Amino acid sequence: MRTWISGPLGRLAVAGPPVGAAALALALLTGWTAVGGAGVGPRPVEAGPGWVLLPTAGAATATAAFFTIRNPGDVPDELTGAGWEFGGPITLKRHLHQGAAGRWEPVPGLPVPGRGELAMTPEDADLMIPAPPALRPGQRVAFTLTFRHSPPLHLTAEVRTAADRPR
Repeated sequence: MRTWISGPLGRLAVAGPPVGAAALALALLTGWTAVGGAGVGPRPVEAGPGWVLLPTAGAATATAAFFTIRNPGDVPDELTGAGWEFGGPITLKRHLHQGAAGRWEPVPGLPVPGRGELAMTPEDADLMIPAPPALRPGQRVAFTLTFRHSPPLHLTAEVRTAADRPR
């Protein structure tokens, strides 16, 4: 046997659970928005100044540029290209280790993991510049790095000799 409650108490018994669920959902969404969780897409990558290796006199004229790119967000990104103030081609390269030896290979992109970094070094990855103009130690040159998800980064790199490169 069912007992129906009529009047205001009956309406409260029927409307209470849905109204309570809606109020709880509104409170949770308000909290999520307040801490920055709503409307936020992937966070763009960041980088500081880099460096360019000064070509050795009498050696090959090609050189390379190096940057450390940090990804503060959870979404992985990828460095897909680069340009510099002097124009001309720049190739993304990665060193492929094969036992005690290895070789350089051009790649279409260099991954920047979520909550991680891409630390370019002469032993791992770089931006190869095949025919740079005359450069001098201490000179600063402008670069633009492009990414799959993040906006372009406009950075500078200091020209350094092999002896003055970061370790």
